Amino acid sequence: MILRYTDIIMDAEIKLNAIYTTAEAQKLLKISNSTIKRLLKKNLIKANKVGGQYRILGREILRLVSPRIERKATKSYMAVKRKIIDKINKW
Repeated sequence: MILRYTDIIMDAEIKLNAIYTTAEAQKLLKISNSTIKRLLKKNLIKANKVGGQYRILGREILRLVSPRIERKATKSYMAVKRKIIDKINKW
């Protein structure tokens, strides 16, 4: 079987609704096994356990590496933080 460059690129594309194992996510993100475990343990990447193994949605992998989403999350976090600080200061 001969692989073309386009075949390799298509295989490396992260699909939004695809389900990945930790090994596949690790390969896509080019990170170590201990790093993927740390991300899961600290809930930095959401996953579901199926039969004792984690499964990760493609959208979670994309969320992890998307700077636009990170900025949006930071903005939301700061808004919530401001509300909480204002509430605490009123006490």
